[in-house]
Amino acid sequence: MARTRSDIAVPDLSGKLAVVTGASDGVGRGLAARLAAAGAEVVLPVRNPAKGEAAIAAIRQQHGRAAVSLRELDLSSLGSVTALAAGLLADDRPIHLLVNNAGVMTPPARQTTADGFELQFGTNHLGHFALVNLLLPLLRAGRARVVSQISVAADRGTINWDDLAWERSYDGMRAYRQSKIAMGLFGLELDRRSRAGGWGITSNLAHPGVAATSLLQARPEVGRDKPTLGGRIIRTLGPRGILFGTAETALLPALYAATSADAQGGRLYGPGGFQHLSGAPAEQPVYPPLRSEDDARRIWQVSEDLTLMRFAQ
Repeated sequence: MARTRSDIAVPDLSGKLAVVTGASDGVGRGLAARLAAAGAEVVLPVRNPAKGEAAIAAIRQQHGRAAVSLRELDLSSLGSVTALAAGLLADDRPIHLLVNNAGVMTPPARQTTADGFELQFGTNHLGHFALVNLLLPLLRAGRARVVSQISVAADRGTINWDDLAWERSYDGMRAYRQSKIAMGLFGLELDRRSRAGGWGITSNLAHPGVAATSLLQARPEVGRDKPTLGGRIIRTLGPRGILFGTAETALLPALYAATSADAQGGRLYGPGGFQHLSGAPAEQPVYPPLRSEDDARRIWQVSEDLTLMRFAQ
């Protein structure tokens, strides 16, 4: 892969096991490819096996010796999350890197997961919350670094505590912000609890800025039959280096957060350019909606109650 001015060097990851959700295309596939190129063995848990096979073929075409493999995962189903975790636990191999990257964005109409949660909250946050919970023994064994991919949308908005499922007044973007705020609060609280409990896990946050990824494209599975207007604008300007990034640059903050010796737990990394929309990765102030430790403890408790999964202390 050609290096851009924004690119970063990745240390040798030989002997490391990495898990990257949402790696069948876009940012996730790019992340998986970069980790594999650095020597990591990379597991791609995917919802669509055909897309997953295509991703693996593309990664191996780039990096002939890449150690990449597929597992099935639908984050909108706690049963699927449990099945994936059971398989990885049966392998009994420490996990050194986990990138919670998969997500859905702004379905035109309210949808629910297999377990009855609003689709974005259930997929983006609760699915990853459950995954980390179930994989905790392997993450602790690998003294893992966990990176949760949030969004510039989490810079504002709130948790709709009185109607987490958006049953009374669905707003796709507000629900998306809530899912990413919840994910960010969880990622920061995970780092605090790990340090307090001696879990050995380092947890931080990343965001990709704004780039032309599949989130804003036609997604029949969420009821969108054509790209959004915003997606079309971003896809036009990003490759020209105007304001927005590309899928190749958008992966860099999470790659930095996952692999750099300078990336620390409890921090947020994103593009360092204008308005943090694109550019080389850099540490950024934690977004205001993510700063309340009370909110972080509350979303942790709510998430345990909704998933019926308790973190071992």
